Parts: sequence; structure tokens; C-alpha cells
Amino acid sequence: MITLERTSVMNLENAIRGARNPMNSWARMDSAYDEDGTYRLGPNDLDLAIRLRKAGSDHRKFIRQIFVSVDITAPLYWWKEYDTYKVATVANSTSTMHKIHSKPFSLEDFSCDHMTDSTKAFMQTVVDRLEEIRLKFLETKSKEDWYDMIQLLPSSYNQMRTCTFNYETLVNIYYARRNHKLQEWHTFCDWIRELPYGKELIIAEE
Repeated sequence: MITLERTSVMNLENAIRGARNPMNSWARMDSAYDEDGTYRLGPNDLDLAIRLRKAGSDHRKFIRQIFVSVDITAPLYWWKEYDTYKVATVANSTSTMHKIHSKPFSLEDFSCDHMTDSTKAFMQTVVDRLEEIRLKFLETKSKEDWYDMIQLLPSSYNQMRTCTFNYETLVNIYYARRNHKLQEWHTFCDWIRELPYGKELIIAEE
């Protein structure tokens, strides 16, 4: 399971203006903000952007200046793979170390969407045990109980992080992960496709 919420794409105007700097072709800019405040690339700017994107990383430097922020909720097993991407990414996560005991454990806190019924039933026993330990920890504040929670916690536990990327980083992620066996990566890549000009500037579809 993965959810991507509160997506914000920033700096498209400045990025496309910078793309015209090498040829001093600012007079050909034809992009503008529409009624709802969204910056729309005009035909001239979109044509230039697509040509630069397809010309390779040395020519498409401008997409490194298009920034994306999004809140991602995903299981720890997915975050372990995401953490491969350390260049041009920033993430602030909710704290497992400090806040793991702050709310009751329930099955909804975990990604169980691909579990068989029998495994999900067993998972419920793990969740119940975690809740027993949590309640005990609230009484004792014992480090022993705290370690029991941390070390028993399954990798299917969902964590939310606010993440920031640029479009160049998303190019790398998309082509590295689009055929991955984890469904979460397919959902993530679908999200990339739907970003403003994602098909043209990230995926470079014809």
C-alpha cells in the first residue's frame, strides 16, 4: 500500500526561462498562468522543453530546477528501497523512535493489502501483541518494553514522509522502478506520469 497526497510542483516558470538562457531566446517564450494560477507551457516552450529532454542529461539541466513536494505514506519495506535515492531528495518522516507509542496499534497501520486471509489473521495477533506492549510501556516507561515494540514492529508498518525531488531525480526513479515486482513502485510511477508535463519531461513519451 502507498498513498501520495498534497503534491506540489514548483518553479516551472523559472526553469523554462533558464532553458532559454544559452540561446538568449527569451523573446520566444509563450507560457503563461491560467485563471486558476497554474503555469501552462505554450507551444514554443513545450517544443523546446521536449527537444532538450530528449537530447540527454547535459541538455535537459532545466528539469533539475523543477521541484516536487509530496506526502508519501508507505510501508517500511518500501522506504528501504526508496532510500537508495539520496541525490537531490529530501525527506522529513514521522518518528518511529519518538512517537511509536503515541497511538493504539491497529491493522490499518500496516500494509496488508496483498496478504492471504490466513497470514492477515496471524498479523492480527502480532498487532494485538504490539498493543499489549505499548500499553505496558505507557505504564512502565521501561526501555525493555520500548525495545520490544521497536524490534517486533513488522516492515509492513506504514510511515509518512514529506518528500522533495526534482524532475531529473524522478527520471532516474521512473526508469529504474517502473517494472519492479512491488506494486507500490507501480503506483509511484503512475503518480510520476500524472505530474504536470510528466509524460513529456520525465518519461519523454512520443
